[in-house]
Amino acid sequence: MNTHPASNWNDFNDADAQQGAFDLIPKGTIVPLRMTIKPGGHDDHSQGWTGGYATQSFDTGAVYLACEFVVTGGPYAKRKMWSNVGLHSQKGPTWGQMGRSFIRAALNSARRVHPQDNSAQAAAARRINSFADLDGLEFIARVDVEKDGKGEDRNVVKLAIEPDHKDYAALMGGAVKAPTGGGSSGTPAQATPAYAAARPAQSAPTGKPAWAQ
Repeated sequence: MNTHPASNWNDFNDADAQQGAFDLIPKGTIVPLRMTIKPGGHDDHSQGWTGGYATQSFDTGAVYLACEFVVTGGPYAKRKMWSNVGLHSQKGPTWGQMGRSFIRAALNSARRVHPQDNSAQAAAARRINSFADLDGLEFIARVDVEKDGKGEDRNVVKLAIEPDHKDYAALMGGAVKAPTGGGSSGTPAQATPAYAAARPAQSAPTGKPAWAQ
């Protein structure tokens, strides 16, 4: 048996197959994942954007969170995807509103909050102290496919799966409290609310960010 430490660099038959467009995760696949933010160094204290997490485009002036998503379980475990979460666009409020909607849904998914729950506890779970609270957030999401700048297909994440989705409980596990005062999902109430409490801020609290008002 050859135990020479350099043997793997002489024989590549046992190397993993290259990953590329030919093995995309199918569109619509629901996966558990972890979101991390690549810091872009752009701060705007008037908006509550601190810690250097936001990125500003040199070309358009748009501001966003450059996010990496790593699948944490299932047949696509360890696969990575990259998507931008919009904060501001000079073209209008639509992109920023889409980003806010995604973050709200991701928090609902991560903290087991029903989207129709308007209780004080649910409202608190949808607040963050800073973008640091989103760095490392784990939740369920649907994989999408779009064209990159070269016209090639790539996987992206645009939709977080919330507790009212039929597959949420099986994928995320744990009980989810039905929304107080009704709701459309029919999710049965549980004896103990299953909100994953908001993680302690990883940096000194700066108050509720203006963009999350």
